[in-house]
This record gives sequence, C-alpha cells and structure tokens, in this order.
Amino acid sequence: MTIKLYCFGESGNSYKAALALELSGLEWEPIYVDFFNGETRTPEYRANVNAMGEAPVLVDGDFRVSQSGAIQAYITEKSGKFGGKTREENYDILRWVLWDNHKLSSMAGMTRFVMNFIPEWNRSADVIAFNKGRLNAAYQTLEAHLESREWIVGDDVTNADLSCCGYLFYPEPFGFDRTEWTNIDAWLTRISELPGWKPPYDLMPGNPSDRA
Repeated sequence: MTIKLYCFGESGNSYKAALALELSGLEWEPIYVDFFNGETRTPEYRANVNAMGEAPVLVDGDFRVSQSGAIQAYITEKSGKFGGKTREENYDILRWVLWDNHKLSSMAGMTRFVMNFIPEWNRSADVIAFNKGRLNAAYQTLEAHLESREWIVGDDVTNADLSCCGYLFYPEPFGFDRTEWTNIDAWLTRISELPGWKPPYDLMPGNPSDRA
C-alpha cells in the first residue's frame, strides 16, 4: 500500500518527512495541502486529516500520524533506516530532533515566513532581527558539533540530520548563508549527494511561483 503524505512544498517540516520517505525507498505519494488558501484551518481538514490543523500528516492504511519527528520515527520503524545503531545513539537522535524543533526549525520557519510570505507592510524589523539572533546561536551550535564529524549522530545519516537540514535547503532568505558556515555547508553537501535526494520544491507540490 502506498503511503500518503499530506504536505506542501513551502513547508520545511513537510520536507523533513518527504525527504525521509524519499530516501527510505518506501512507496509514497504527496497529497497537496493548500495551506496558503486556508485548507488546514477548515473544519473538514481538522475532522478528516489532522485535528491540530497542521501539515505534514502521514497516512499508511489505517495508521495516521502528524508532526515531522513522529513521522520520521515511523519511517525508521517501517524501513529500518535513519535510526541509531545503539540505544545511546537513538536517544541522541531524539535529543537532536527535539533541539531542532525548538531551537532551529521553529526560528527558521517563522523568520522565513515573515520575511517572504506576508505583506511587506506587516513585516516587523525588530521581530526579524530577534529571530536572526536566535538562529545565529543555533547555527553556531550545529557548526561546532559538525567540526570533526560527518553526521550529527554516529557514522551515517539519521533522523537527526534529516530533521536539522529541513529548512536549510530553501532558497528564500531567512538569515542563513551556508557559505558562512563551513561545517554546515559540507554537511548539507553530503546530504544532497545521498541517492534519491531532491530539493523541497522538486519533492512536493506547492511553490511560491504558483502564487506569483
């Protein structure tokens, strides 16, 4: 049975799930969520897809789960890929997924949204500057961690990598220039060289150009 992923191309959290599915080799298909026209806020979406009113959502037969970290964990359970080799590594992967969700992706997603997807007159320079400061601290943490290693946990790609990279492949400005972070840049290159890798807008339907 083909796994369905409710997602849209502009969503970094959707990309984390879609990329894990694509690299896992599992059979899957994207189901477009029209976020920018309010689909996730409709009663129908909340009743039939996700009561939290969010994307991504994975549906595999009778099984349904939302939140990118939980989706990645399910993909690991089903495919045997992207997990740790030891109990300690699995907890370290979880630690980095939680760190990403709180420190990196939350700030990157919000900053990218404010800088690119709302009217210019409603963009707060103070909010953007504050968020960029928080992001810079997160980049420093990740850059230092990758100083002498190829992957965030262990010796191969895991969900820690697939979570933390989620927003960093997007072209829109949000306070990230990979040329300024040597170790992060090399790590992103390694991810992009994995068989089956695709950038967000090639992997999922939905692109800012659709609304231009």
